[in-house]
Amino acid sequence: MVDTGAPETGKGRKRSRPIRVAEAIKDWVVEQGLQPGDRLPGETELIARFGMSKGTIREAMRLLQAQGLVETKTGPGGGSFVGEVSTERAHALLANYFYFRDISIADIYQLRVALEPEVAASLAGRLSPERLAELRAIVEGYAAPAAGPEEERRQHVASLRFHARLASFADNALLAFMIGFMSQILTDLTVYKQLYAAPNEALWRTGRRHQLDLLAAIEAGDAEAARAIMRSHMEMAWEMMEDQQAVVMKRFMTH
Repeated sequence: MVDTGAPETGKGRKRSRPIRVAEAIKDWVVEQGLQPGDRLPGETELIARFGMSKGTIREAMRLLQAQGLVETKTGPGGGSFVGEVSTERAHALLANYFYFRDISIADIYQLRVALEPEVAASLAGRLSPERLAELRAIVEGYAAPAAGPEEERRQHVASLRFHARLASFADNALLAFMIGFMSQILTDLTVYKQLYAAPNEALWRTGRRHQLDLLAAIEAGDAEAARAIMRSHMEMAWEMMEDQQAVVMKRFMTH
């Protein structure tokens, strides 16, 4: 049974009973070693197991469904099952946390400079020919400089996808998630601030050259070179993106 004593508090806020029951169900799933797709007990069993009313159990399950941790299926063979939160959904939920916070390009690149060189070094000599070919195919998607703002936007999004995909090959799932998240919010931030008003050929040229050199270093198994190239890539991109932002903001202020 779930402890129904005084609600837990955090910063003076009480946690409702359905929230505490939802947490207890999550703990139970972990204790039982259940995996995504495994069937959860029916409502009657959950009421008995956690000693709560039907309304509380239903509300707790709705909370878990909203979090993506429980999936409900109808029809023959239906019921409630352990869900798996997709990377895209997790990124979206985390982005909500930062929605009203003033996240800048500098904030994002400060983390990218710290994390991405280490990921690049860790992958040196460890990527299969198939994965290297996949990354090179992304780079080939912007083999020529953009002819206009829309193509510039597309190329920049593709370049960020290169970094997210590279990170996804790392053994450290947390690092891969954070780099993918930063790539996503950087895409959203730069599009929102219209940083493609003027194609930046210098950014395209140096960025693409860095990525090709990086793949060569990774293929050769040269961890130090991979780390140095990625760091240089991040630092130059940081500087150029801030310069681009300054130009766009100046144009905005003159209208």
